[in-house]
Amino acid sequence: MKLKKGDKIKMIRGKDNGKTGVIARIFPKKETILVDGLNTYKKNKKPKKEGEKGQVVVLSRPFAPSKAMLVCPKCGKATRVGYVIETNKDGKKVKTRICKKCNAKI
Repeated sequence: MKLKKGDKIKMIRGKDNGKTGVIARIFPKKETILVDGLNTYKKNKKPKKEGEKGQVVVLSRPFAPSKAMLVCPKCGKATRVGYVIETNKDGKKVKTRICKKCNAKI
């Protein structure tokens, strides 16, 4: 998966098309991501104790990462993610993500 926790994304499909948010959690087995404030739904919550009122709670649902694009921190545009393989000081190969529009490291 090319997106990681803490990345800023922009929705490109669905009811929240055009909105941006930060990835809060990633579910690699299900291949979904969770962004607070995007892909929300309302759920009725029953009262737990006597005398307490029921509530309508707004929750976020996980969605497929294909419905979101990474926002480049340098140029600020929604972009595709590329990879560059470099060697570090120890001689090990390191895979780093780059922005396809401005070629900046992410």
